[in-house]
Amino acid sequence: MAARSIHHAEVLRTERITPHMVRVTIGGEGLSGFGMGEFTDHYVKLLFPAEGVTYPEPWDMDRIREEFPREQWPANRTYTIRSWDPEVLEATIDFVVHGDEGLAGPWAARVEPGADVRILGPGGGYAPDATADWHLLVGDESALPAIAASLEALPDGAKAYALVEIPDAAEEQKIAAPGGAEVTWLHRGDRPVGEALVAAVTSLTFPEGAVHAFVHGEAGWVKDLRRHLRVEREIPRERLSISGYWRLGQADEAWRAVKREWNEQVEREQES
Repeated sequence: MAARSIHHAEVLRTERITPHMVRVTIGGEGLSGFGMGEFTDHYVKLLFPAEGVTYPEPWDMDRIREEFPREQWPANRTYTIRSWDPEVLEATIDFVVHGDEGLAGPWAARVEPGADVRILGPGGGYAPDATADWHLLVGDESALPAIAASLEALPDGAKAYALVEIPDAAEEQKIAAPGGAEVTWLHRGDRPVGEALVAAVTSLTFPEGAVHAFVHGEAGWVKDLRRHLRVEREIPRERLSISGYWRLGQADEAWRAVKREWNEQVEREQES
């Protein structure tokens, strides 16, 4: 991610695409330098000002950190760019919304067109490898925007299996996947998050050939599948994009503070 590159945009429109998913479209000349590249998991950090605090314009994180106490720094939340149109400078971001839970979800549910938005980024690191014989895309609803963008980036005829866990059938979305892709919606119901995904992947008959896999979502089930894919399925590390987007029972700030160390520890355990 480009260090401290803050883009100033505005909300253009919002749309509730499922009962628990809100799509927010942002745009404006402030996105003229938005450096989207080839990745399908491009993400940004949305910056939320501390309540009652006004920052000097234009926002500069170095200056804010120097001049304001830590408790007055903007909070940030990481979200995948669902789509980007460089011709009209519009980006769409999908938010999982569960009432007043969290920070970004309630904001997305209530924000009105014309509202200011500050974002850092974009970052990213994954795009479907055109040389792969087939693709495996696995995630809960937090990874759905990246999975959908990846499916839509695949060429016609590409073979792909997408396994997406969501609360129920009402959360299913239309995805413009190529003819060779199979999208399976796993309805969680009352089961723990990720349980259905782990069962589906471990029982999946893998096709012949080299796979390129994308596995993201809640860190607990991601850890289980990391071991399965790396050890039991023997997928090379370079053919696997896998990480915990969030951690059950931990606030976003707490998880981000330990995420890198946690992932490195898991990798060391599974390599030993």
